[in-house]
Amino acid sequence: MFDEQQWRTKVLSADPALLYAPHFKEGKFFNPWMPEKDRGFLKLLRWRLLPRPEYSALERCYLPEVSDTAYEKVSSAPKGDFILWIGHATFLIRINGQYWLTDPMFSERALIPRRKTPPALTVKQIKDLIPRLNVIISHNHYDHLDRHSLQELPHASNIFVPLGLGEYVREMNKGTVTEMDWWQNISCGDGITLVCLPMQHWSRRLGQGHNETLWASFLLITPTVKIYFGGDTGYFIGYREIGRKYAGIDYAVLPITAYHPRWFMHYAHMNVDEAIEAFKDLGARFMIPQQWGTFHLGDDPVGYAALELKRKIAGSNHDPSRILILDIGELHFLETTEIDLGYNSSISGR
Repeated sequence: MFDEQQWRTKVLSADPALLYAPHFKEGKFFNPWMPEKDRGFLKLLRWRLLPRPEYSALERCYLPEVSDTAYEKVSSAPKGDFILWIGHATFLIRINGQYWLTDPMFSERALIPRRKTPPALTVKQIKDLIPRLNVIISHNHYDHLDRHSLQELPHASNIFVPLGLGEYVREMNKGTVTEMDWWQNISCGDGITLVCLPMQHWSRRLGQGHNETLWASFLLITPTVKIYFGGDTGYFIGYREIGRKYAGIDYAVLPITAYHPRWFMHYAHMNVDEAIEAFKDLGARFMIPQQWGTFHLGDDPVGYAALELKRKIAGSNHDPSRILILDIGELHFLETTEIDLGYNSSISGR
């Protein structure tokens, strides 16, 4: 039996100073505030062999709505900043005239798991709409770094990746690839700064060993809006530090999926309660849940997390207007405010 309270106590007892500590040793990256214990093959086998939890018919079948008019929405929106959910962790964001794409995944499979819902846009449509892209990749797992998608994206793209992934991604796309370390920031023109930040995860891929490349979340800071992209992560002390250091985050795009069974998934994947807590820690105005509704990656069905999130909102004092559960292909125009680029914004979600 997994003890949630014990886990939360352990998370909150971590020293925030370790978020800035060295995180590479003997050819491997690690989370210095709470290094992951090796789950090993036997624990993976145990998960696969144990009986699966029972879910209701609604929980098993629930999926996000999928709009077939995303192309028209983008092409008919000549003005304004927006975020559009393409599916899973893939979002198209327009800010200050620049287009950003997060964790581009358009393929039918993430190595083995097959999509339950199609992407709202195809790569061809992306290329028709946007000749030059900025692309953010959070880590090397197949549902976040897809070879075919990157090969097909415009080759005039700027691609930002965590340490260790640069050469690998350059083989997939002829765009400009920039590796970033945690807490590093880069000016991207038009008043936009990209900040690479920690997340609590791990990396492995065929041809790349365990933790040989880094994993990261990212923050886009512009004159009018700040957007935090959480990548794929467990709950950790870093959210409080990010919220403190970069006050005034407007949108927090946070993952909610594959958190069952908790005893196996808790380190690398947040459940709904933790995602809400991360949203509060960040002090963001709005939360957009991501990574649900596309791939079946844990015991929990692909739409389960969104249903649980809706139940939590209904049964608490959370303001439902601040948690934006988008449908695939839904375009949300960003609520913007002038921001002090010294990182001390007057906006606060607290």
